[in-house]
Amino acid sequence: MENEYSLVPLLFVLAALLVGAVLKPLLKKLKIPYTVGLFCFGLIVGVLYRQDLLPEAGLLGRAVDVTGNINPDMLLYIFLPVLIFSAAYELDLHTFRKIFVNSTILAVPGVILSMGLVAAMMMGIGHFVPEFSGWSWTLALMFGALISATDPVAVVALLKELNTSKRFSTLVDAESLLNDGTGIVLFMLFFGTFSGATPLTGSPFAEFLVVAGGGALLGYLAAVLCIFFITKFKGDEMVQNSVIILAAYITFILAQAYLQLSGVIALVAFGLEMTYHGKLLFSPKANEFTEKFWDLASFIANTLVFIIVGIIIAVQVNITWTGLAVMFGVYLGVNLIRTVVIFVFYPIMKRSGYGLSMRDAVILSWGGLRGALGLTLALMVTSTLSIPEDIREQILLLTAGVVTLTLTVNATTIRKMLQKLGLTDVPAVQSFVDYSIRKRVVDSADKYYDKISHRDAFACADWDRVRDFLPARETKPDISGCSEEELLRNLRVRIYGTECQLVRQLYADGTISAGSYHKLVNSQERHFDSNGSLPLSDRKVIFSLFEEGRFVKFVMGHRWARRLFARYIERRVVELSDIGRGFLSLQRDSQDEIADMKSAEIPEELQKKLFSILGEEIRVNIDRMRKCLDDLAAAYPEEYSKAMTMKAARMMLCNERHVIRNLTYDGIMSKKDGDMMEDSIDTRSEKLM
Repeated sequence: MENEYSLVPLLFVLAALLVGAVLKPLLKKLKIPYTVGLFCFGLIVGVLYRQDLLPEAGLLGRAVDVTGNINPDMLLYIFLPVLIFSAAYELDLHTFRKIFVNSTILAVPGVILSMGLVAAMMMGIGHFVPEFSGWSWTLALMFGALISATDPVAVVALLKELNTSKRFSTLVDAESLLNDGTGIVLFMLFFGTFSGATPLTGSPFAEFLVVAGGGALLGYLAAVLCIFFITKFKGDEMVQNSVIILAAYITFILAQAYLQLSGVIALVAFGLEMTYHGKLLFSPKANEFTEKFWDLASFIANTLVFIIVGIIIAVQVNITWTGLAVMFGVYLGVNLIRTVVIFVFYPIMKRSGYGLSMRDAVILSWGGLRGALGLTLALMVTSTLSIPEDIREQILLLTAGVVTLTLTVNATTIRKMLQKLGLTDVPAVQSFVDYSIRKRVVDSADKYYDKISHRDAFACADWDRVRDFLPARETKPDISGCSEEELLRNLRVRIYGTECQLVRQLYADGTISAGSYHKLVNSQERHFDSNGSLPLSDRKVIFSLFEEGRFVKFVMGHRWARRLFARYIERRVVELSDIGRGFLSLQRDSQDEIADMKSAEIPEELQKKLFSILGEEIRVNIDRMRKCLDDLAAAYPEEYSKAMTMKAARMMLCNERHVIRNLTYDGIMSKKDGDMMEDSIDTRSEKLM
């Protein structure tokens, strides 16, 4: 029997993953967030156990008992590194830089203000409710700190399921990641008084700077070391991800447990540096594997943590009628306080970065979810005997109540709120552009149907039934009320999006180098922010790279300097030629995209005018870049010859990779043999770096 019970943790993990596999498709049909469904499942299981409806002596009862009384450090140190790093690794760095000010406002002064208001609310409750009269300002501020920070685990998991804009989702994501550092620092400031641990001394502001800044620095240095190790000691994808996950855990544990720094901020810095520099230094094949690996790791961690949180709340929380009434009051108060905080800082945030609309502010107020992190801190309080028992139970009850209600009420209604506010509505012009793309798919399917339906081999097929499997033909959106400028902007956005995808594909195929990919992506940021208002020919960033600075002019003007910096000049010419050729490839593909768009059902006179403008903008880009490359070849003939040699070699390797993948896809070559041959290509590609 003891041997059976020793398997309880493993059996619980397996059972939780099975539940997740069953619930995910069901919850998707019901349009209930996956994490909310898991949380509710955990609650139900915990309630059944508490009501003695599960046999205590059985494996199931034992598993629920162990899970319900789990050490809070287990939640903190096992699950949080995976979830935080995965979220940080997926952040779009350009968007993050744009919304950094707003997310920092919410994460630092926003949390501090919220903590103070929550503390004042609790002291007010204590004045009117005798059972809560034992609260001091220290206890109230401690509770305010742990409940004010939105939980990155809950928020990140929800945003993955909602079709929110990239800018807004990144803001919510970044806020939830950053405000955890503030919340934990403030919590420890007051918790240290009761826990016996060394309390924070000196200026709270200075302590926060040390904890947050030190965490960020540690995360950055850990990422630099990790990137160096992976690139220096080449290994396969398994080794690469083993090193990354090891580095993520060491960074978090070192910061949180030993250096008293913010583990979450350290992980955010680690993830951002790995994203910004690491991805470009890893092979395309390794990057693809890494993204899939961390998606799987995040899914498993989310599945486990939300079931565990639900069970913990059901097993440990003791409810009284008075406590229940106060819990609902605190839930309403916490939501109201978050709304107040957001609208206090709204005048600043609407002018920072991408700005913040009133509709976004409403959603941001309602989307402040609490989850595993707040509950973990509350469990730390319950294990601290120096705090009166009744207050420990009250803190756990209130935290559990806010977690439960934000996950079951806020999270389940936020989709409808997005719809009510029109944040999921697609503009008519964008709908039309999307329709034109889908129409090509439908037309292609109809043509293929007509082709194979006349084959003798399929004469006995029930073609009426086969027709049921054709994609439905959509109604053409009405764009009569849309201006030419609006349609032109959306067509540009479509072309920008195609360019972004093609740049990634060029890098993934090995057609362009990592450095060229980085600069081409950076050159597209202005267009990403412009929403199509900038013409396609406005490429100041990319063409400025070809302008010779004072240093280059000096080097080229002196023979000794040219010899001394020959390696620098050669690398510069190689990179510029790679960028130029990659840019020309993008523009030619954009020309093809415009040709495909001409089949869309745009009025002929309007179509002619718009596509003439777009075509001219792209032609200007091609002519200008060709001149830049011609000037480069004339100024640096030897270096340009080497660059073209490397380009030709890269194209040969790219073609070989395409052939291998096609053979693998068609089943002519096994996946294992294909991977071995691609490894050989990666080895030869390193010579080009």
